Amino acid sequence: MFEEIIKKNNCFKLICGAGNENIEEVEKLAFIYSKAGCNIFDVSANVEVIRAAKRGIERSEINDNRFICVSVGTSEDIHFSKAYINPDKCKRCLKCFSVCPQRAIKSCVVDETKCIGCQKCYRICAYEALEIKNYPTDIEKIIPTIIKEGIDCIELHAISTDEDEILNKWKYINDNFDGIMSICLNRSKFSNEKLVKLLRKILEIRKGKSTIIQADGAPMSGGVDDYNSTLQAVACADIINKENLQAYIFISGGTNSKSRELANLCNVNINGVAIGSYARKIVKDYLCDKMSFEEALNIAAKLVKSC
Repeated sequence: MFEEIIKKNNCFKLICGAGNENIEEVEKLAFIYSKAGCNIFDVSANVEVIRAAKRGIERSEINDNRFICVSVGTSEDIHFSKAYINPDKCKRCLKCFSVCPQRAIKSCVVDETKCIGCQKCYRICAYEALEIKNYPTDIEKIIPTIIKEGIDCIELHAISTDEDEILNKWKYINDNFDGIMSICLNRSKFSNEKLVKLLRKILEIRKGKSTIIQADGAPMSGGVDDYNSTLQAVACADIINKENLQAYIFISGGTNSKSRELANLCNVNINGVAIGSYARKIVKDYLCDKMSFEEALNIAAKLVKSC
């Protein structure tokens, strides 16, 4: 059933955040976006987070055509990093607080359950008080655990220069999981040629099994709803598309309500759009009980329809 939905070429995938382990937020996101028509919910490889997403879907009372994708990552991938504020260097200017899209900073302390590793705080800090710590997924430990939760897809975030790590983790998942697998990568670490060569190796490991390639433009940059923000995602998908690889293609990274339209304008064929930062941003007031359910549903449904 999952694959039949993908083949319709109009999938909407909500990215709750690979590093987002805020149980209440994930449940609310799954609830409102399931009501709005979302098909796929991408969540952290955390058992409690997976269960929270399932509760949200159940609350929506729309259980058909709703699927869970769990994100795991390589050691260099930005999606698996967290910010830390060094109290000895912090001047309490609160600039980091003002730019955090997850509201993960309070009293100059980072709530790691909310932090998604976007590094906006790190880039704005003038006092070098922000540090970034990486938390790569222990594949062999986590995969057996999350499979027991009844998931539909595992996505490997592979924005990394370590090709051996990517291929080894991909092979382990392939050998231990029977569902659809997804690989999320972009051109920040590889040339176009190297990217395509890596994808061919990845698909060779799958040996004809169903695979999603998620073309990631600019990770966690989708706070603005314009064409430029989503341009790199569409461009990455275009490169992959022209290789006629035997895989489904989704776009992510800077995606927004203009993503599908731009892909269509550029004749770039995609099976789905995965939206994280922008999808969370437009309902953030609902997540903290400052927006009504009806208003949030209308906003979310409009975004889903655009894709």
